Amino acid sequence: MHSKSAVSTPLFALFCLASFLLSLSYGSTFLLSLLIHTRGGNEHDAGSVISMAMLSTFVAVVVSGHLADVLGAARAIAGLGLLLVVACLGFALMPGFGLGLMGFGLTLGLGWGVFYTLGPIIVAMLVEPQQRAKYFALLSGSMMSGIGAGPLLGRAASALELPLTSAFYIAAFASLVGVVMFWRLGAHLKQDAVVAKISWRATRQVLSSRAMFAIIMVGLGGCVFGGLSSFQTSYAAAHSLDYSLFFVGFLSAAITSRLLIAGLVVKRDAYRSACVLSGLMLVSVLMFGFTVSGTFSYLLAAITLGVGYGLTYSVINGLVANEAPAGTTSQALLLFSLGYFVGVFGFPMLAGRIIVEYGLQSLLLSVTAVALLNWLISLARLIWRRASAHKILQVS
Repeated sequence: MHSKSAVSTPLFALFCLASFLLSLSYGSTFLLSLLIHTRGGNEHDAGSVISMAMLSTFVAVVVSGHLADVLGAARAIAGLGLLLVVACLGFALMPGFGLGLMGFGLTLGLGWGVFYTLGPIIVAMLVEPQQRAKYFALLSGSMMSGIGAGPLLGRAASALELPLTSAFYIAAFASLVGVVMFWRLGAHLKQDAVVAKISWRATRQVLSSRAMFAIIMVGLGGCVFGGLSSFQTSYAAAHSLDYSLFFVGFLSAAITSRLLIAGLVVKRDAYRSACVLSGLMLVSVLMFGFTVSGTFSYLLAAITLGVGYGLTYSVINGLVANEAPAGTTSQALLLFSLGYFVGVFGFPMLAGRIIVEYGLQSLLLSVTAVALLNWLISLARLIWRRASAHKILQVS
């Protein structure tokens, strides 16, 4: 690929493969609800464990820049990636569902936070601005592949009559391989990605710019994704469905759209694309709430979510990088990651409580409200942009 640092295509392919392997660790957390149920817990307990990761991701965002400056971004990912291995092993080995699992939730958040934050920053520093959306899509497609494959390990273990914990052991091993790959990649990428540390001044600059809207949208999208995915095993059981169908449909759609369609989408108007795709994500949530009645409709809802969420993320990831004030691209991407973490890790705790106290349908109504707000923001941005352009034409 032609980029700032002329990184070869094979090198970037290895970067994506390593990202896939590390992402299996986070994907395995979608099995926590099922695992905790087997140990006598409920959705609220699972949500509490997952949400612990939100706390440590705040630390990860703050320290990631410092670690990258010392070790290089790739080797910082490798060093903290070991915590993903520890977290997966802890989920498998720790009995019960109490403070021990919550501790490993914190461990997962720290490792995943550094990886998820620094990965896109490496890409942003390696390629020209006009190429960012394309390569963000390639990276996020690789990560989504790992995230979606994590729960399928649990289904495969069940089919082979192996314990559910087997999925966590496999995810731990895959993450360890990913750690080794990132460490080796560090020799090639260390000089390429210079990560600026986050600061209050840069934070204020980013949050007072148009990039703020993309940060809000990724947080809301994270709520939708985290709320549906973390408790999909409970949803499928309540509807007498196979939860693996959700992850197969979502995964295939998200990967296909990000790797094959994203290149076309990012050439379109970003505001219009964000509005259409976030609307598609809203439609998918409505499908889960009101139209799923069997295997086909379940799979269709998952595919719709995969396309809507998968492509929306790619579009707004490019927007936040390009709309950030000059000299604050890295900080904007850090805040973008933080917004995602708040949604994807923070919302499950609320979602688990809603399920236990009010039922699954109440959760789906809550997720629908979040998806609606997300779409309205994108619609308001599109209308505002058109109104501004009209005023400029009138003045000229």
